[in-house]
Amino acid sequence: MKRLMGDGDNIAENLRSYIQAFSPAVRDIFDSFEFHLQVDRLDKANLLYLVTEKFGQIDLHPETVSNAEMGLVFEELIRKFAELSNETAWEHFTPREVIRLMVNLIFIEDDEALTQPGIVRSPYDPTAGTGGMLSVAEEHLVSHNPSARWAGHQQHLLRQHPLRRPAAGGEVRLHAFQPAIWPGVEEDSEGGPREAELMGYSGRFGPGLPRVSDGSLLFLLHLISKMRPAQDGGCRFGIVLNGSPLFTGGAGSGESEIRRDVLENDLLEAIIALPTDMFYNTGISTYIWILSNRKPEERKGKVQLIDASGFWQKMRKSLGSKRKELAAEHIEEITKLFGDFEDAEKHGKPISKVFKNEDFGYQTITVERPLRVEDGNVVLEQRGKAKGQPQADSSLRDTENVPLSEDVEAYVEREVLPHVPDAWIDHSKTKKGDEIPFNRHFYVFTPPRPLEEIDAELKQVTDRILEMIGGLSG
Repeated sequence: MKRLMGDGDNIAENLRSYIQAFSPAVRDIFDSFEFHLQVDRLDKANLLYLVTEKFGQIDLHPETVSNAEMGLVFEELIRKFAELSNETAWEHFTPREVIRLMVNLIFIEDDEALTQPGIVRSPYDPTAGTGGMLSVAEEHLVSHNPSARWAGHQQHLLRQHPLRRPAAGGEVRLHAFQPAIWPGVEEDSEGGPREAELMGYSGRFGPGLPRVSDGSLLFLLHLISKMRPAQDGGCRFGIVLNGSPLFTGGAGSGESEIRRDVLENDLLEAIIALPTDMFYNTGISTYIWILSNRKPEERKGKVQLIDASGFWQKMRKSLGSKRKELAAEHIEEITKLFGDFEDAEKHGKPISKVFKNEDFGYQTITVERPLRVEDGNVVLEQRGKAKGQPQADSSLRDTENVPLSEDVEAYVEREVLPHVPDAWIDHSKTKKGDEIPFNRHFYVFTPPRPLEEIDAELKQVTDRILEMIGGLSG
């Protein structure tokens, strides 16, 4: 670019020639950003030479600026200018401290293995963006073994074409990736339904399809399809999701069936609740899911939930909606909780709990009550197999969720019949489902203050108001 400065009168034409010298793949990037229009605008404003000169003075060689540093620069530029223009181009960036936590969790049992000579690790990030995930993973690997062999793979899913299968020969067709890292976000589920219909379980979406408005669980299924088979060494991956995949959808829904498939195949290792206000575009709660098809023996058949929502420090300056961050000690403590794999408390509140997979299963039963005429007599069925049986009143129909660990008949006898003794269960409508009510498991009841204390406070307020009114009257 420095040679372009020697012909200032033809800077625009020379810059276009410079760009055309790149490969077609690189020129496609310039075209996507309509770079030629920017060149024209700057040229007409007599600013093109000045801007090009500034860039020509910056040394961006990989020996000067590492890939990780370049990723940070790129993210900051996108964040800054998207913020100014009120756009959301940076809304799905995962904060670096969250990435470090995910990498720690994914490699937690690999510290000794990573020091071995000739060790190879093949991380895969299917929403690469600026490459932050792979950069942090590489830093972690090299810190343990500078001679380790790194074979990272990445894919960037364009928002306009989410979850479409890559073209034949594309690098993402490779399936031997381990571990896989992915900060998932909601996307349109376009492309998923047809594959599910045509390929079933031989495709990615055999277990089911979530509602079109929330494709989070489609990303989860996509990553599961890329896992290295257990017989070839297996895989562990992490994905960041909001709260909806935990509980959205009742028994029999696509979301519930996906959760059931994940739990029945014993893939879910842990879910970690992060603090609110951790991401740039939203203040809502987010969760890290850790999945593996090579669980250690002590984790088989079990799931760990970690409530790390209280692990944070306030940022000196907010960035969009991001007001909190994880300090190094927070990452270390969460990693230790995951590694210890046991129930734990902090300041009297639970922060880690271990469950059996089946603890998240339930049956939705349909409770029927008889249809009655005005005189109160029960209407009986007149034909079919149910002839002579009470006819159900659809307006009184209700449903109950019964944990899989509990006998349905015993549940009904205890919870239903004392209130409606004429009720019965229509077993033909029973459906199995799975949900992970995260907050319910960590809820700590805080008893209300004594009534006398509340009354005393109210009296103080009332007396102060009366005193102020008296002052105004005087």
